[in-house]
Amino acid sequence: MATMQEWLERLEKDGSLKIIEEPCDVDLEIAHIAYVEVKRSPSRVLLFKRPVNKRLGIEYDMPVVMNMFANFEVTRKIFGKEPDDIAGEIEELLHMRPPEGLMAKLSMLPKLFALKNVFPKRQKGRGLCQQIIKSASEVDLDELPILKTWPEDGGPFITMGQVYTKSLDGKMQNLGMYRLQQYDKKRLGMHWQIHKDASHFFDQYKEAGVKMPVSVAIGGDPLYIWCGQAPLPYGMFELMLYGFVRGEPAKLVKSITNDIWIPEDADIVIEGEVDPNEMEIEGPFGDHTGYYTLKEPYPVMHVSAITMKENPIYQATVVGKPPLEDKFMGWGTERIFLPLLKTTAPDLIDYHMPENGVFHNLILAKMQTHYKGHAKQFMHAFWGVGQMSFVKHALFVGENSPELTKYEAITEHILNRISPERLLITEGIVDALDHSSPEALVGGKLGVDATGQEVADSVESLLNDNELLNAMRAIDSNVAGLKQYFTHTKNPICIVTYDKKRSVKELFEDVAALHSHLKILIAVDAQKNTLDNPYMIVWRVTNNIDALRDIRKKPFIMVDATDKNELDGYEREWPGDVLCDKDVLDSLKSRKVIDIDDEFIERFGLL
Repeated sequence: MATMQEWLERLEKDGSLKIIEEPCDVDLEIAHIAYVEVKRSPSRVLLFKRPVNKRLGIEYDMPVVMNMFANFEVTRKIFGKEPDDIAGEIEELLHMRPPEGLMAKLSMLPKLFALKNVFPKRQKGRGLCQQIIKSASEVDLDELPILKTWPEDGGPFITMGQVYTKSLDGKMQNLGMYRLQQYDKKRLGMHWQIHKDASHFFDQYKEAGVKMPVSVAIGGDPLYIWCGQAPLPYGMFELMLYGFVRGEPAKLVKSITNDIWIPEDADIVIEGEVDPNEMEIEGPFGDHTGYYTLKEPYPVMHVSAITMKENPIYQATVVGKPPLEDKFMGWGTERIFLPLLKTTAPDLIDYHMPENGVFHNLILAKMQTHYKGHAKQFMHAFWGVGQMSFVKHALFVGENSPELTKYEAITEHILNRISPERLLITEGIVDALDHSSPEALVGGKLGVDATGQEVADSVESLLNDNELLNAMRAIDSNVAGLKQYFTHTKNPICIVTYDKKRSVKELFEDVAALHSHLKILIAVDAQKNTLDNPYMIVWRVTNNIDALRDIRKKPFIMVDATDKNELDGYEREWPGDVLCDKDVLDSLKSRKVIDIDDEFIERFGLL
């Protein structure tokens, strides 16, 4: 176990830490700098020594750390080992059998003794996180360098809060990572979505008519925050996972004003309670989907105390368009939880969630197939397993396919095996942050069975981009641009940018006449997309489609990935893209705090 300060000292020694001495504003500037840095390769952890709040006239006396999971190597250091090695330890435990014979029993003892480390230890007395105590009358959240991340955010948000809660009967504890909007000096908005454990606990307190205790820790060992987003089964305390990974138990102390136990080495702890009968509008917030989540009512936390270390460090993150540090956190989760996923889907070989599919929007899976329809059976199994139930688009390949992270090769492999008959379109639960479905929480899902042999048919008559664009424009002049990808495969992908004056369904009806030249057609908005940027096209498409509404199979596969509006009968509010503030970027460039050019800005969709 190491404190945040010890981690930063270690990262500085090995060149993984970038220290910024320039005063930087908590209002947009710090988040914009971190957003730019994490898109570099390799990016570094950032330590802002002099955060300020120009609006409130505050110079903070605590630094801000961003991008703690800055790259693969830093993430490995935080875990203390390769995530695949941790997965191997989990798999070994899952397959343990009663030993036969004395020697076999003795050889098992070290593993059994090691399991005692998974259980957190409650310490007597106060912890490092309680060296400074501010009671209710002294509480002032403005004293913390809470960031406003995006121009349209509803206010400042705590973005790396470890939210500790417990069930009404006290038998279950939970650590979740939820954003918290600062309303004023003493209140926070609690954004725990309906499917989260803390929300289930909240329902218990609401039914009983009693207030719910909550403690929010910031900082300490960075592994805490990863554990908070790990997809563990309901009722399992996430700090047990911490003990398993670290090989030593988490050390906890009791909060000062409630009976929630928190890590003794946290830098800052915000204690309080939530009144189940009080809700307040939370948001908007530029989220990890790359879109704003809209205003909605959420519970309110009233702060009863703030405790902290002497010389604390405030930890935050920035979310928006990929790639971001959740790429590296998600990589660890993906690798470590593979053995647990195999317990439900035993023929699974491997899986991967590309970061530009923002994880729940796209999964690639490699499997052993034993009979016709096996892949489609697998799809339903995936959509019924914990966090996997929120996955919108699942593509399955056979055991002889290329590695899932070799994107060019795996894309070619899939495109040679796609046909309309191999698509499964169904309906199920979707993430609360999903904006594309006609109604919240429920939407279309797409499964692709690419486990079989190559398809026989290809494009009857392949045209070049200019010829095909002219043919499209002869049908609809609102087609602004066109680019084809993977034309050497059985299913070339044709992307068109469309100046949407009518429903794309109508466009698809008309361009069906070009069936001899097309296999897969994808339409995106002309104003927001660059045809030469496939990384961001994948991000846009996986965010913007509801498979039930937006995919057409005949006479060829057509996908409407445009923003939806009244032309499509879409009645919800469509959120805006997360974009940087140009004046802030220009200011940071002129002060030489960041160094980016127009190509960088366009490649990652910053403006």
